[in-house]
Amino acid sequence: MSQQQQQQTPSPTQSGGSQSSLGSLTIPQTAPAGGLTITQPPQTATSYYKIKQGVTLTFGWNFTSLLSTPTHLTVSAICDNGNTYPVGPTDGIIPGDAQSVEWDLFSYNQAHPDTPLAQNSYTLHIWDDRGPGAAMAPGLFHENNALRFALYNPASYTPLASGSIVSSQQRLPFRPRIRFLSVCSPQSS
Repeated sequence: MSQQQQQQTPSPTQSGGSQSSLGSLTIPQTAPAGGLTITQPPQTATSYYKIKQGVTLTFGWNFTSLLSTPTHLTVSAICDNGNTYPVGPTDGIIPGDAQSVEWDLFSYNQAHPDTPLAQNSYTLHIWDDRGPGAAMAPGLFHENNALRFALYNPASYTPLASGSIVSSQQRLPFRPRIRFLSVCSPQSS
């Protein structure tokens, strides 16, 4: 087979399994797999977010090498404790050409009291209509799980008057020994 040969790839399917169009898309066999690059939040370090009313978490991305736009993307946050949470206001399913999703963490917890978000680290997973673990294919979306982030519940404020005072001996795992050195000098007359 030469590199000029083409692969016939059916157009993306809708969630019901029927084709979204009657035609087919021709993608060169040499085309790279499509994907995305996370643009928000920055991937330079793990970002930490409060689970607090009024705090909305936005994930953003740019598509790369995508020659066939999927019908839908599924966005999930997989917690280090093993739980999987749908991201966004539509239970994790967004249009295939979306380039961001907003997630109201507090509202999610209010709507899901039996499975609230854990104070823990997460991995963001995004896949297309073919599902998680789909094989790489030229020009088609390949799932992304490159973003790590963490969620935490802010501690409530405790005024000093109502809190307890911790002594230095309770606070430190060791007892410092302070030694004084006195310096004697002859007195001048």
